[in-house]
Amino acid sequence: MLDVDFFRRWMTAAAAAVDREAERLTALDSPIGDADHGSNLQRGFTAVAAALEKESPGSPGAVLLLAGRTLISTVGGASGPLYGTLLRRTGKALGEAGEVSAEQLTEALRTGVEAVMTLGGAAPGDKTMIDTLVPAVDALGTGFAAARSAAEEGALATTPLQARKGRASYLGERSIGHQDPGATSAALLIAALAEAAGE
Repeated sequence: MLDVDFFRRWMTAAAAAVDREAERLTALDSPIGDADHGSNLQRGFTAVAAALEKESPGSPGAVLLLAGRTLISTVGGASGPLYGTLLRRTGKALGEAGEVSAEQLTEALRTGVEAVMTLGGAAPGDKTMIDTLVPAVDALGTGFAAARSAAEEGALATTPLQARKGRASYLGERSIGHQDPGATSAALLIAALAEAAGE
């Protein structure tokens, strides 16, 4: 079973990963976005880590609700609302249980991903974070390491795609050949989940 500490570890690991990879995320965002994806997420996840230091959420769901709220209030651009929605809807789906199973987390994450798809209007193949999150959630039933691998493959697979949603879609064919920064940061989030699980 996954408890509050597990979810705190996940968010802390995600903050560390975003901090470590911020420059790479911004470099990926330069040719097809506003060149601020890394710095925006770095600011947001630093605030999440600080909020978790200050507050003691009493359930896994509450950890994710706090993280989601914090991202929405601190991150500019599209990534704040998208990541905030992902974590808030996942947290809401987990409810107030003190512990959740991996199966419950998988289903809750699926709910969160569906909320992001509704908010952003993106589907798999549109060259967005959805290309990472959908295969990751599908693989999560096999294990955390499998989800991480699927997420990394999903992010890499955005390179040859033409963007159909988000800022990169304005570039049309010029978006081809660039790995999507949102798909890449989503892979960091899933890798942090595997790290929290010790996989």
